Amino acid sequence: RAELGVIGGSGLYALLEEVVEVRVETPYGPPSDAVFVGEVAGRRVAFLPRHGRGHGVPPHRINYRANLWALHSLGVRQVLGPCAVGGLREEYGPGTLLVPDQFVDRTSGRVQTFYDGRPLPDGSLPGVVHVSMADPYCPAGRRAVLGAARSAAWEPVDGGTLVVIEGPRFSTRAESRWFTANGWSVVGMTGHPEAVLARELGLCYSSLALVTDHDAGIETGDGVTHTEVLEVFSGNVDRLRTVLFKALEALPVLRECPCPHALPAERDCP
Repeated sequence: RAELGVIGGSGLYALLEEVVEVRVETPYGPPSDAVFVGEVAGRRVAFLPRHGRGHGVPPHRINYRANLWALHSLGVRQVLGPCAVGGLREEYGPGTLLVPDQFVDRTSGRVQTFYDGRPLPDGSLPGVVHVSMADPYCPAGRRAVLGAARSAAWEPVDGGTLVVIEGPRFSTRAESRWFTANGWSVVGMTGHPEAVLARELGLCYSSLALVTDHDAGIETGDGVTHTEVLEVFSGNVDRLRTVLFKALEALPVLRECPCPHALPAERDCP
């Protein structure tokens, strides 16, 4: 059992002592990997590598429903979702930490709901559910992340829009310039549908976007490569781990945010 969760934590559990590896079966198939349960500041935390521990699952093939369901089934109610992104503005260069307050979905074909007309795992029929996503991230979680970053001497960007593309390819220069022209801040491949599925389960979800490169419409070279992204991410992983651990410690024990009450009153979270 765990009360807090981190998705995208390949290697983050390596510094924890007495980690328990838990294989979770879900009604939606297998999650990306086993869940690693350990302790941070006296609180039980479940780490789930978003792409698998060997980074073998591309963003468009991630079983997002299984990942969120697996954490929920272990008791997790608050989730942090760190991700690598490209900066869409000159001032958002490599090493920038942005805590988004909005996202834009530019993916295609990803299943983004548990309520798709088929019976739920308990056998009940879901009916029609329109969950509100006006403010997609947990306000309490965002405060915890922002405070944790500042206490670690890593001044974050407070707010901004994460545009999520299908991947696994990077953007063309035209696409990147279009994203910038729309006023969006960073571009990534995994922030959606994680936030939506978390909301349908009544979970608190907050994103931490680490800028690894200027996106194609901003940079003037040959375009970013996956190797370069991994190098920048690896160079900042210790700082990111520190912020994550501080944020996990700061998450409220009692949830007073709107997240647990996201679904209509007549429909409990599955």
